Amino acid sequence: MAEVQYVLMNAPQEPTGVDLRPLSARSVVLSLLLGTHPPELPVKDLVRAVEPFGVGGSTLRAALSRMVAVGDLRRSDTVYGLSDRLLERQRRQDAAVHPATRPWEGEWEMAVVTATGRGPAERAGLRARLTALRLAELREGVWLRPANLRRPWPGDLDRVIRRFTARPEESAPGLAAGLWPLDCWAATARALLAHVARADRPADRFTALAAVVRHLLADPVLPAPLLPADWPGPALRAAYTDYQRELTEEMLDRARR
Repeated sequence: MAEVQYVLMNAPQEPTGVDLRPLSARSVVLSLLLGTHPPELPVKDLVRAVEPFGVGGSTLRAALSRMVAVGDLRRSDTVYGLSDRLLERQRRQDAAVHPATRPWEGEWEMAVVTATGRGPAERAGLRARLTALRLAELREGVWLRPANLRRPWPGDLDRVIRRFTARPEESAPGLAAGLWPLDCWAATARALLAHVARADRPADRFTALAAVVRHLLADPVLPAPLLPADWPGPALRAAYTDYQRELTEEMLDRARR
């Protein structure tokens, strides 16, 4: 579930609100499959599963055809599943909800971009990949994070990056606060928790959970000593796990009746 956009806004009753945009037919299908293991469903189950979102059968079938054509989905007879590209996205989403960590001993990962002569598109793509690896840019071409994550490093990046470990002289909490907008992330997480708790219709909850997983993808997953007090990351992950399991089971049960 990661297809919804959300927008923060000031509200008089609480410091942060969440404005959730409706999901398109494509987004409903992708969010459902990204939250399903294995990520494939017969078309008859998809038709029933998307009914609570006001997506009719003809609209769904048109969306499925377009998604196969652009490489979002693969089709085998009447069963639709995620393409290889989106299977990788599902793996990233699962890692965002359940990140693998190790004890932090004060060291930081450092990735220094050594390649030159790259165009704007290449630079933007590299920035996106390093951000997805939960690194933050200290200055142009120098990326950091605490060395507390267990995750594979893409081998092809070694052609353009050199990697080091370091112990910065600067205060570690101060460095982390300068690299990531932690207070803003926490405020949004609390607003999303409140929204999920209030949502009672399946469509509203599904939309809220899509926003939650999108937000978890931006969690830097820092060691506890570097986080502000009452960090809501674990609570947001627990809420997502509980509600996603309940909601997916509810939708699939409805689809298979």
